[in-house]
This record gives sequence, C-alpha cells and structure tokens, in this order.
Amino acid sequence: MKIKILIPIYNDWQSVFKLLENINLEIAGLEEEISVIIVNDASTEQRSEFNFSLNNLKSVNVINMKKNRGHARCIAAGLKYINEKEDFDYVIPMDGDGEDRPEEIKMLIDEAKNYPDMVITANRVKRSEGFIFKLGYQIHKYFTYIFTGESIKFGNYTCLPKSFVAKMVEKAATWSSFSGSLTKIAKERKSIPSNRGLRYFGPSKMSYVNLLKHSLSIISVFRKTVLVRSIIFLAVYFFLMSQHLSAITLIPVILVIFMIVSVFVLSNRENIMEFNISQENINNIENLK
Repeated sequence: MKIKILIPIYNDWQSVFKLLENINLEIAGLEEEISVIIVNDASTEQRSEFNFSLNNLKSVNVINMKKNRGHARCIAAGLKYINEKEDFDYVIPMDGDGEDRPEEIKMLIDEAKNYPDMVITANRVKRSEGFIFKLGYQIHKYFTYIFTGESIKFGNYTCLPKSFVAKMVEKAATWSSFSGSLTKIAKERKSIPSNRGLRYFGPSKMSYVNLLKHSLSIISVFRKTVLVRSIIFLAVYFFLMSQHLSAITLIPVILVIFMIVSVFVLSNRENIMEFNISQENINNIENLK
C-alpha cells in the first residue's frame, strides 16, 4: 500500500520539520510505503537546514509554489499534483503545525484497511483552543447543519482512496473548501475519533475572521440548499414575529441575509479553470529525502 501524506505549509518550517520527525517515529514498524509531499505556498520565511534522518519514510518532497494561493487551494493543488504525477493508493492531507496529531495516522490507516474503498475522516471529539474559539466553532457547526443539512465534524485530516482523489480534483468546490467538497462527494464515510493537538510553535493562525470565512466557504458548497432553507426560515420567522417586529427582532433576518450574500460571493472562489491550471503555479520540486 502506497500512502502519500500531503502537508500544506506557509511560513512555519520549524513546525513542519518537527511534524516530519514525529511522523517518522509514529509510522515505525508499519508495512505501508509512506511518503510526504509538502506544498510550500510561496513562503517568505527563511527555511532552516534539514539535517535529520527520516528512515521510516520512503521520500520527502517539497513543491515550491510561485504565488501564495491560500490553505485550501494549496491542498487542492497538491491533490491534483499527486493524482496526475504520483503512484499511490491513498492520500492523507494534514496540517503542518501539529494540530493534526501524527499519533492518529496509524488509526486512519487501520480503518482504511477495514474499509478500503471508503473515505476515512478524523472527526474532532476534543479541541485545544480557548473557550471563545470553541464556542465560535460550535456555532459554525450548528449553522452549517441547519442551513445545509450536513454535519461536518472533520477538517483536512482524512484518508482518501485513490478513486476519491480523482473525484475531488474534478470538482470546482475543492478549490474553495476541502471538507465541503468531500462531504458533497463522499456521502458515506467512516471515521476515527480525533483530538485537536497543540501547535508545535507559535500561536494559531486561525483568527475569528478566518474561522468565519472558513465556515461560509464550507456552506457555500451547498448554496442552493442554503438558499431554499433560508427562504423557508425567513418565511416562518416573519409569520411568527409579524406582530413583534422591531430593530432587535430583525437582527436574525439581517444575519441570514448577510450569510446568503456572503455564501454566493464566496462561491466565486470555486473556479475550475484556475484549479485545472494550478500546476502552472509550481516553481520547482525539491527532494529532501
């Protein structure tokens, strides 16, 4: 079994090198052939010397991009490269900062052996952020479920069979939201419980603004469903509140309208033409091992 671990990175080399060391330790004794592909999203940070052994990994390659395109598009471009250029059976995308715990790679692989033709997701059961961020994340999950009908408990950390990688790179939604696109493509999935790890170095790069954008990008994948459910919600809300309309009771209406507009604006990120030519953004490929 040939497995490619896909890691997007931007200005966090210290973390990704620590992650490589931990992956190498965690996969010791596994029979699978495991390689790592790092997609460097045009980092401006100076990279430190890579001078340690990764004897359990088959190879480690760095795809250096010319222009920064963002986290989601970095993963999408990496999937497209692997699908077109690499010999593989599964791809495991994971963040490069330690929040996706390498200790769970074995669990993903074991579950993939039990269900070889299904997508395996690492569903969050415990997070490591502060109370306000956790609250915001819970609100994101509830809003997503209410307006899309989908309960999405996973992020990038998954195990994708080759057949689903091929499907993902054909969908414009993958260029905007990995988890949203995967949810739409893989209706039936298996999962493992996953604890959100602590960043190896520095504070989290997921701000409240980025969390909001991330949430709306996922929801935008299901924009037709969102529009229908929003109209139903507004109709029921106005019927129930018709005798009590005021500046305060209109706040939910304003929020729903804001969501609808934002969702359709963000849906413009789903650009299949840009996705198809994403390999033109590759500057060079380095072999670290």
